[in-house]
Amino acid sequence: MQQEKRYSELTEHELRQEIATLQEKARKAEQLGMVNEFAVLERKVQMARAYLMNPDSFKPGEIYEIEGDPGQYFKIDYMNGVFAWGYRLKGDGKEEALPISLLKWLK
Repeated sequence: MQQEKRYSELTEHELRQEIATLQEKARKAEQLGMVNEFAVLERKVQMARAYLMNPDSFKPGEIYEIEGDPGQYFKIDYMNGVFAWGYRLKGDGKEEALPISLLKWLK
């Protein structure tokens, strides 16, 4: 049995293939009403997308909108790989980490 590679070890081409496969599985799960499976697969897609992005584009102290959650904003305290650590502006102030693929630049 072959050990699966981590997303950080995949090439851009392999990441894009993985994203397409996960999206197809998510579509099927949604059609079958498998809500939990759909949510897990969508989260995996977001993680894989994060590895296609440049973490250096995201700066501590800046505020970003959270993808898929309109009106919610996230302020980055620091970066660790493809994760932005910080807090939601209208949240409870607890520190959390989000994959950078969930952050949208404000216009």
